[in-house]
Amino acid sequence: MTALKVFFWICLFLVCYTYFGYGLLLWMLVQLKRIVKGRTAKAVLPADDELPHVTLMICAYNEQDVVDIKMENTRQLDYPKDKLHVMWVTDGTTDDTNERLAAYPDAEIVYTPERKGKTAALNHGISQVKTPLTVMTDANTMINPEAIREIVRCFMDPQVACVAGEKRVKARHEGQNAAEGEGLYWRYESTLKRLDSELYSAMGAAGELNAIRTELYEPMPETALLDDFVMSMRLVGQGYRIAYAPDAYAMEYGSANLEEESKRKRRIAAGGLQSVWWLRHMMIGMSHSSHPDHLSKRLVVAFQFVSHRVLRWSITPIALLALIPLNITLVAMNAGSLYTIILVLQILFYLSAVCGWWFDKTNKSNKLFYACYYFLFMNINVFRGMHYLKTHQGGGTWEKAKRA
Repeated sequence: MTALKVFFWICLFLVCYTYFGYGLLLWMLVQLKRIVKGRTAKAVLPADDELPHVTLMICAYNEQDVVDIKMENTRQLDYPKDKLHVMWVTDGTTDDTNERLAAYPDAEIVYTPERKGKTAALNHGISQVKTPLTVMTDANTMINPEAIREIVRCFMDPQVACVAGEKRVKARHEGQNAAEGEGLYWRYESTLKRLDSELYSAMGAAGELNAIRTELYEPMPETALLDDFVMSMRLVGQGYRIAYAPDAYAMEYGSANLEEESKRKRRIAAGGLQSVWWLRHMMIGMSHSSHPDHLSKRLVVAFQFVSHRVLRWSITPIALLALIPLNITLVAMNAGSLYTIILVLQILFYLSAVCGWWFDKTNKSNKLFYACYYFLFMNINVFRGMHYLKTHQGGGTWEKAKRA
């Protein structure tokens, strides 16, 4: 029974730490850092004539429906027009995306006739960039007018090699559960990114809006499923930082429904597992670079990487799954009233998730029940991601999820 108890408490600790404990510990560490070093003031941007040239790169596959909207969005960006270069990298496009882009002389088109996936498009596109900074965004996301200036502001710190913009998800109408659940998740994720960045470095940048120093880009294997995460974390492995810019944000509608959201979640989970393996040296504070970073910084990165990413994509979902049978076994063995209380709480949680599922199926809404259901939904898709990774070894393409 002792071994079962130890295993049970390890699993419970992993679940609680991954989803609640790390955020709390991170917040406490950031508060301590503020007391010791104070808050870091925002860098002052130089005059417009001294701002760097920037390429706004948009990788696209069959995006004819959003070309006009996206180009209008780029023209509203508050950045000197002679220093902002718009590049569309169209990967295997078979619709009228290129024809629509031809109507915009201020947009450079880099076209590849064969569809190889976003990673291949990134590799090809960045090889054509001639500016010191490259900002990447998706065709179906709209960025705020101040985004480029806020990103450039972060690059005033020479230790910053990558900037992660904030991803904001909205529902097209009230009661759209999949979009609201995704939006809730990204608000939580944005809080962790902000705290991670303030402690030392954000753990990855989302493809909806991120930027890098162009010269530091290293071509990635075309089989990469999470190109944005691998690209940004490689730079952290070289001794640089990912800065988080909450005032530079990309807005998009959430998935049309949970079936569409599941496509994204299982691909992200598969890409997470793939990335964890590729970046495994970072889990133990190792660096493959000669950049003069200190051991203490590498250990902080290892702590953040394991806590924020590795556990969530690997061990913790398994621990969550193991808790119910372990708990039932311990109660059956009369291990103590504490285990009975925990089992009752687990049953209440899963019943709440079932209620959330039922409300979703009947187009009703209850935020508490739906939060339980969405949490379980995310963890189930980690296991689906394992299967996805096993069956998608040959390439980095995927089926796009339909947005609301």
